[in-house]
Amino acid sequence: MSATAPPETAMPDSRRWKALVFIAIAQLMVVLDGTIVNIALPSAQIDLGISDGNRQWVITAYALSFGGLLLFGGRIADLWGRRRTFIVGLVGFAAASALGGIAASTGMLLGARALQGAFGALLAPSALSLLAVMFTDAKERAKAFGIFGAIAGGGGAVGLILGGVLTEYMNWRWTFFVNIPFAAAAAAGAVLVIREPAGSRNRSPLDIPGVVLSSIGLGTLVYAFTRAESHGWTAGSTLGLFLTAIVLLASFVFVESRVEAPLLPLRVIAERNRAGIYLSLGLAIIAMFGMFLFLTYYLQTVKDFSPVTTGLAFLPMIAGMITGSTQIGARLMTRVPARLLMGPGFLTAGVGMLLLTRIEVGSSYVALILPAQILLGLGMGTAFMPAMSLATHGVQARDAGVASAMVNTSQQVGGAIGTALLNTIAAGATTAYVASHAATSAGAEQLRIQAVVHGYATAIWWAVGILALASTIAFTFITVGHGDSTVVASNDKDAETDVDEVPIPVLVH
Repeated sequence: MSATAPPETAMPDSRRWKALVFIAIAQLMVVLDGTIVNIALPSAQIDLGISDGNRQWVITAYALSFGGLLLFGGRIADLWGRRRTFIVGLVGFAAASALGGIAASTGMLLGARALQGAFGALLAPSALSLLAVMFTDAKERAKAFGIFGAIAGGGGAVGLILGGVLTEYMNWRWTFFVNIPFAAAAAAGAVLVIREPAGSRNRSPLDIPGVVLSSIGLGTLVYAFTRAESHGWTAGSTLGLFLTAIVLLASFVFVESRVEAPLLPLRVIAERNRAGIYLSLGLAIIAMFGMFLFLTYYLQTVKDFSPVTTGLAFLPMIAGMITGSTQIGARLMTRVPARLLMGPGFLTAGVGMLLLTRIEVGSSYVALILPAQILLGLGMGTAFMPAMSLATHGVQARDAGVASAMVNTSQQVGGAIGTALLNTIAAGATTAYVASHAATSAGAEQLRIQAVVHGYATAIWWAVGILALASTIAFTFITVGHGDSTVVASNDKDAETDVDEVPIPVLVH
């Protein structure tokens, strides 16, 4: 196969910008659903009589099915067609959300959350890969992925705001029902507007062993980190889960290197730029999700903010992400190498996180938390935009779905790791602080609050280090950008050609 441009008559889809609107709506729905239920959970727990031991499963059930099935979802998108998979994912997600909204028992709610995750695993990679095959001009692609990156980065904070408003002024059930109009609008737009380029599917037989090993392996890994948070890192059950996940994922890699039509072609993750994207993005998400968790609890339990006020307190971060993604990342991506956006972006976010290490019981929102959020938002937005665009760097169109799924996998697994890892560090630091200050004259409640805040600050120091590592990886691994091709290659005629046998593809439709 020769990676040459098609004839000049090949024109980009005239409806691509309209399509972006509906793809963005769908992506926002999936991302915000990762956090919107968090604020509503206390109310749902009381209403349905969910036990303290089972309440974490409202979050975990979603993460397990989503993280475990993402690679499968990406492969289905390549096989069925991205538009069809996108629509099926939207309809299924809406139905699962309706089921959650009318849930009358703990089991019904947990089942709905698992279904949301499963259909989200179809929806997320198909949305990103649709952008990858629809936008072929470098400047247009930068703008499109700037918007997409801002949504991917800021959707979690939007979920906190929307969850607070719906819970406080309506009912926790509306954190589920709100997905239905989102899904309906995106599905209608997909039917009317989105057209997938011809010849971009991968019709190879489905790799069943790969599906089983990757789904169970990733699900076990996500569950292991969740288990570590509640049972401890050295518990026998936790260590057993980690060992099982390692064995399953190692077996998956072995199988993928042997089968004729792998679920995850190893060429997708072997290329240094994509490997750098997946690693650095996953690490950044670890830091971000931990920060979301700590700031949410700090503002509500220490500063006595209401759910709505807490959500609104995250607005500066969202504004920073949008600005960093659309005004900095998108404008500079075609002018400077991607590593000079991602590396400094993660460092800027690290400076914002560094400010948060100074957090105390009496810290001012305006003087400390506000500037920290602005820096975090600007940094993450600037870094996320090229990360989303480069996730499909150099892959053929037939691999766009699975390459896109790897981005979502790194985010989902990173989120699970971040919540468990940093929360465990914070809990340990809190316990140590109480033990070392037990003889002070502070009252029991005052000591408890001081210890909790000290735990948050300690864990945030770890987040600073994680962002520094993400920046180092971005500077080291990522070499493309500023004139290099960053889009998917067409393989209409040579579907069986291995991508490693061709040069980095040029912009084609």
